[in-house]
Amino acid sequence: MIDIGVLHFLRPAWLWALLAVPVILLLVARHAGRPGDWRRTIDSHLLPHLLDGGHARRGTAAPLLAVSFALAVLALAGPAWRQVEQPMWQSRQPVVVAVDMSSASLATDLAPSRIARLRSRLSLLFARQRGVPMALVAFAGDAFTVAPLTDDLANIALFVDDLQPDVMPVDGQAADLAIAWSRRLLERAGMGGGRIVLITDHADAAAQHAAASAASAGFGVSALGLGTPAGADVRTTGGRLTRVGLDEGSLRALAAAGGGRYARLAMDGSDDAVFDTVAAGTTGKGRSGGRIWQDEGFRLIPFAMLPVLWLLARRAAPALLMMCLMLPFPSRAVDLWRRPDQRAYVEIERGVQAYRRGDFDTAAAHFARADTAQAHYDRGNALAKAGKLPDAVAAYDTALRRQPGMPDAIANRRAVLAAMRKRPPSGGKPPSPGAGAAKPQPQPQPCATGDAACRSDRAATPPPNPKGS
Repeated sequence: MIDIGVLHFLRPAWLWALLAVPVILLLVARHAGRPGDWRRTIDSHLLPHLLDGGHARRGTAAPLLAVSFALAVLALAGPAWRQVEQPMWQSRQPVVVAVDMSSASLATDLAPSRIARLRSRLSLLFARQRGVPMALVAFAGDAFTVAPLTDDLANIALFVDDLQPDVMPVDGQAADLAIAWSRRLLERAGMGGGRIVLITDHADAAAQHAAASAASAGFGVSALGLGTPAGADVRTTGGRLTRVGLDEGSLRALAAAGGGRYARLAMDGSDDAVFDTVAAGTTGKGRSGGRIWQDEGFRLIPFAMLPVLWLLARRAAPALLMMCLMLPFPSRAVDLWRRPDQRAYVEIERGVQAYRRGDFDTAAAHFARADTAQAHYDRGNALAKAGKLPDAVAAYDTALRRQPGMPDAIANRRAVLAAMRKRPPSGGKPPSPGAGAAKPQPQPQPCATGDAACRSDRAATPPPNPKGS
């Protein structure tokens, strides 16, 4: 870097190109001087009728070209005269939150109940976190994925209010299965590391062993205590009255085995350290990595273009053609320079944004313009959300033709077909849940991707016991 008082050049090697400015002036001057030969041959009173005056314009063009070239070189050299804050790189690890949905979550030792306090805490968590992939797992006697890994935490928040112990097929507090299932969720997402946060009231020896095993594989396990040491009486799904309480000692032991942290669930943010996702050896959120010189070369580009525009005025047709191409249709002009895969990526991104706004028809239209397996899969998700189930199945079929064996498309296609079979006959009314009617089990929810969020982990049937995998 070269310093000239307050002016700094970040790429000073480009300044060597300024040596070409005298060469440009010399060449243009020699070319502009050629009409002098005609003056020595033709009478002066005939010159105005025989010469078009182009030599005068060429004489004006020489300094304009030199100025334009010099400004372009200075822009490439990276002029800088002010410094800005430079944030340091951060490594954000994904987090799987495993919540206890056993009958113990109905205890009232936390007012108004554990489950109500847990929902509020999760809502705050998903509202505050930014840019951290997270997933939600519910466990009782077994563990199930409520929402797979995604950085769209607003999508996970939609499931919080539906958390109820009675949606779990088996009662119990198998924390070891929850840790193993959360670890498997991270591994299937291709994550080399991550954190598992277990929210429950105790951890047995099997859970502590599972935490140690997960930590050895690179997945830290933390614990968030749910309840109070005094506890409260609660009735299990089998009708038996039992007393549950918070065993902080066992949860601290689990966090120590898993290389994580322990805190008691709180609403004032004092338990935020449990969800800390900054990897070891990196800075925290919002820290600065010092000050750097800001490259201001782009500010010289308009001034470098002004002489070129003047020269283009001598060629009106090309100038007008460029204006017609660029001004009325700027986005189309940009698309002319994109590869097909780049255009497909833009359409998928627009579809994802429309999907997140709830505009599923627009999302499906954008996905249809990108002829890739991922785009057709996302189109099927959008059509399913819009209630167009047969069209969704057709979109999944197209995705499977592009990418045979695509697990996400197979899982969501199966879920949509099941929903079509459960639809009431035409003109009929859907059955309303009455006395004795079993409440529905969690159903898979199609979602738009663009990240590694949508996976086949949303299976409606219980997953196999991870111990046997």
